[in-house]
Amino acid sequence: MLRLDDIASHTELFDWTGRLLSQVIEPLGRGETARYSPYDWRTRRFGPPRPLPPAPVVVVEGVGAGRRALRPYLALLLWMDLPREESWSRGRARDGAEQREFWDGWIRAEREHFAGDPSRPFAGLLVRQRPKGYELLPGSAEAGESPPPLTQGDGPPALW
Repeated sequence: MLRLDDIASHTELFDWTGRLLSQVIEPLGRGETARYSPYDWRTRRFGPPRPLPPAPVVVVEGVGAGRRALRPYLALLLWMDLPREESWSRGRARDGAEQREFWDGWIRAEREHFAGDPSRPFAGLLVRQRPKGYELLPGSAEAGESPPPLTQGDGPPALW
């Protein structure tokens, strides 16, 4: 699993596509171990490289994973269908008062990102949290671009 919180930074909330492609997606696509430097949100710097070995499925988790530039590499896009305010509330609770100022900037940046590059219309599955567990629903694929079917084979690992 790769968390996009490890790829993004305070100065590159959404401008990290090139780094993700060169450090993670391209090496995994060649069947090689990826090496990326996770970002520390408290110290505001990237740490030492961390390996991500190739696997049959690599889950890329986080806001922006379904962006236009990455969709060609995805086997399936899941959309966590959660109201924005609830999502932001969870993030604030996780990060505490120390990151309060960050969240003001994040909300603006996230709105701008999805206004220009929406992901939800391309989701193959919607995931909704329920009081007990989760519910999976078919995605909308409103924009006419549906994800490729999941396949098994000897090719490079799928990113999910």
